[in-house]
Formats: sequence, C-alpha cells, structure tokens
Amino acid sequence: MNIIEELEYYSNLIDNELMEIINNKNSYTSEIFEAIKYSLFTGGKRLRPIMAIKSYELFGDEVHKVMPFAVSIEMIHTYSLIHDDLPSMDNDDFRRGKPTNHKVFGEAMAILAGDGLLNLAFETVSNYIYNSSNSIDEFKQNVRAMREISICSGCFGMIGGQVLDLMSSSNNMNEDKLLYMYKSKTAALIIASLVSGAIVAGAREEEIRAMKDFGLNLGLAYQIKDDLLDYEEDENIDKFTYLKFHSLEEANEQVTYYSKKAIESLDYLSGRDTTFLKELANYLINRMV
Repeated sequence: MNIIEELEYYSNLIDNELMEIINNKNSYTSEIFEAIKYSLFTGGKRLRPIMAIKSYELFGDEVHKVMPFAVSIEMIHTYSLIHDDLPSMDNDDFRRGKPTNHKVFGEAMAILAGDGLLNLAFETVSNYIYNSSNSIDEFKQNVRAMREISICSGCFGMIGGQVLDLMSSSNNMNEDKLLYMYKSKTAALIIASLVSGAIVAGAREEEIRAMKDFGLNLGLAYQIKDDLLDYEEDENIDKFTYLKFHSLEEANEQVTYYSKKAIESLDYLSGRDTTFLKELANYLINRMV
C-alpha cells in the first residue's frame, strides 16, 4: 500500500472503533451522541490515532492493545475543535466545509458534546486498563500512557496552548511565545499519540524519547505548514502566526528544517521499520490543503 491507501485503511479501522463506542448508548442521551457523531465523523484525517497505532507497531504486534488509546486521542482532538469553534473562542461558522457544531445543535449542546468527548476518552482508556491489563507491568505501561495523554491534552499541553492563542495580541506575542504555543497546542497531542503507542508496546526509554523528538519536530513543521496554507485568510483577520515574524521563504525553510529533524529522530530506532512515519512526515509537509 502507498501512504494514501495506508492512511485510508487505518482511518476506516478507527472509524469502526469509534462508531462501536458511540452507538452503544441509551435513548435518553441520544441528542448528545448525535452532536458528538456530527463532529466526530466530518472527514477528519485521523492522523493522531494513526500515529499512535503506527508507533505501537514499531515495537509490538497486538494492535488491539493500542486502539483504546488511539481512539481516545481522536475524541480529545475532536472535543478541542468543537470548543475552539464556539462564539466565545474562535467564533467559526464552518469546519471542514460543514456548519460547526454549535451552529447545528446550539451552543449549550456543543459545550456538552465537547465535555462528553473528553470524559468518554478517559472512560474508554480507563475501562480498558481496568479490564484488560494482564500483568502489573502491563498495567503500569497502560497507566503511564494514559498519564502522557492527560498531560499533553491539559493545561501544560493543548489547553495551555489554546489559552495562549486566545490571549495573543500584538502587545504580548513574540516569536518565543508563539513557538511555545505551537509546541503546546499542536505538537503536544501528536507527541501524546506517538509516545503512548510506544509505551503501550513496551518500548525502551531511549525509543520513547526518539518518538517524542519525532512528534515535537513533526508538530512544529505541521503547524508552520498550516500557517503557509492559511496565509491569506490569516492576513485578512490579522491572526498571529509564524508569518508575522518570518517571510514565506523563511517559513518554508523552517518546515523543511523541522521535518528533517523529525526524520533524523527516527534514525535512533535501529532495526525498526520507520518507513511509514518517514513517508508520513514527507506527506504532511508537502500537502496543499
């Protein structure tokens, strides 16, 4: 399979797993699950859960063990998008070509859908850890992976980055703070995906560090590439991005620089087949949307 076919294959696996979790609910709570489904199945690329799975596959061979962690990360990512779009945040009317959640279900239900997804993510992982850990070592690995996800998605990770984004202005933003925001808001959940997959598979500490370095640099390259793709739109609303501090040419150079650093991180994984992750890095930096 080429990279596109492989992404589609794993995306379908993740969709099936998510649908099984979401469909198993009673009729009294059907409205919130309709709101959750609406945002969870609107054409997302599933990049983060795919990274968790592919990271696991570098070190382990029982993929079902990483699936609860992978889908929980997608739930967290989706909740963050629902909340990001709210009138009190970015106030967006459309996402992925469709009306945003609060435009369809109302602001209150959108808030609850986001809250529900965040809780459901940790319900899914904790249920798996409680019911399926077969040894003390496996239990510790699973809890460590859950801890990594919670830190990277919390106030010291994604939420912290969103706070900086919300408060950014010409008076308080500089390049160092912007990069910290990118590391927190974008790279942190990518790191969580790659690191949690490696931890669940029982990777060694130096291998986990290599996955963390890969995720950090890939996340920075991914976000700066986003800035380049959204340049005209961001200019119209005077949004603070990497291009407030660098030219288009310099930003393109940094995408290449961080992508190269990400790929170099994988060279520490001697004897592991990192072809997919390297191809993914190249695919993401060369995307046009």
